[in-house]
Amino acid sequence: MEYIQWFIRFIVEGGIFMYIILIVWAFALAVSFERFKKLSFTFDVDGPSFMNELQRYILSNDIQGAIRVCSGSTAALPRVLKSGLKRANQSPEQVQNAIDATALEVIPKIEMRLGYLSLAANLSTLFGLLGTIQGLIMSFSAVSAADPTQKGEVLAKGIAVAMNTTALGLGAAISIMMIHAFLLAKSEKIINEIDEFSVKLQDLLGTKKAIDD
Repeated sequence: MEYIQWFIRFIVEGGIFMYIILIVWAFALAVSFERFKKLSFTFDVDGPSFMNELQRYILSNDIQGAIRVCSGSTAALPRVLKSGLKRANQSPEQVQNAIDATALEVIPKIEMRLGYLSLAANLSTLFGLLGTIQGLIMSFSAVSAADPTQKGEVLAKGIAVAMNTTALGLGAAISIMMIHAFLLAKSEKIINEIDEFSVKLQDLLGTKKAIDD
């Protein structure tokens, strides 16, 4: 309870920019939650295990079985590989074109809205800086214009605005940057697996077709 009261006082004493920083922070956390859910539970899959399963179907000449395995997942990698498997009996160039086209469709969805997090981190820092400047202006105005009996109170208020907005802005920016780095690493892992296993699939289909011929 005391902590809540302290936090409310901390926000109120910081002035208008504290509320703006909180709004930016809340927006970033909402985007982070949505991206974490998508990247962890919708787009991600254990790439090596999934590829090993596909390989067993392909080597046993069950392309339709491999396609069914891909259809049973909502992840990005199966979706890309499925497009290549559908053209397994066509030329390597056609297989690659199908994979590339699907990858170009899927990858932007993986990276979607991640740029908002770096923007939110920068905005939090900048609004914190604006609050600092506002607090310093208030402090200087107090020293030069305020009644001598009120100088201490107004000066303390200006310093509180400066320090509180700086602290909140930096706290928000640091947390958002950490989350952004984590989500960016997760998205890069998914994209790298798409690149890696797409090439492996093309090689596997090409090798199998050469053997069959």
